[in-house]
Amino acid sequence: MAVYRFRISFEDYDEVIREIDIKSNQTFKDLHFFFLTKIGYDPEKSSSFYVSNDQWIKNEELAYLPNQRKIDNGVALIENSRLSKFIDDPHQKFYYIYNFEKPYEFHVQLIKILDNDPTKEFPSLFKAIGEAPKIFVPFIAPDDDYVAGDDEDLVDDDDVVIADEGELEGLNTDTEGEEESDEESSDDDFAGEFSDSEDYDDRD
Repeated sequence: MAVYRFRISFEDYDEVIREIDIKSNQTFKDLHFFFLTKIGYDPEKSSSFYVSNDQWIKNEELAYLPNQRKIDNGVALIENSRLSKFIDDPHQKFYYIYNFEKPYEFHVQLIKILDNDPTKEFPSLFKAIGEAPKIFVPFIAPDDDYVAGDDEDLVDDDDVVIADEGELEGLNTDTEGEEESDEESSDDDFAGEFSDSEDYDDRD
């Protein structure tokens, strides 16, 4: 039984590389799960390998958690697909898409065929270069019906300032004074229009 050494690199981050040794009778699911756990990604996402040519043109698809359309079209499943069945070239290539909702794309290339070592456990990581980009979970703002829990305050108590009684009385006094001043000013203006400076009574 042979052991395949695959080089897996991000299409958009070609400085990040993992080389993985895996037995020829293992499946694409074994490769999928091992690789993703090693770079810290959740393997339980809809993904696919595609048998490719030297120009990375996608051909036959091997899917994990396929949608209904793919199932109806009879897509092959990675859990049922042994690696050896799809190796026709000593430098065989596969195009690999992880998580179709927010995809990362990879190049997977067979770079070496080794003899099996019964003392080793496979798959195994042969080489790791670079750090895989982090996957960020977007923040979803609460809707109008959201109720915060006891341990989750929407407003920090340190940001809340409470006035004492003296400050409240001062605020009320200032406000009352402003209202009275406005009323007096209005009365004065009104009275000025009908002052006795223009002999109003004499004209009668």
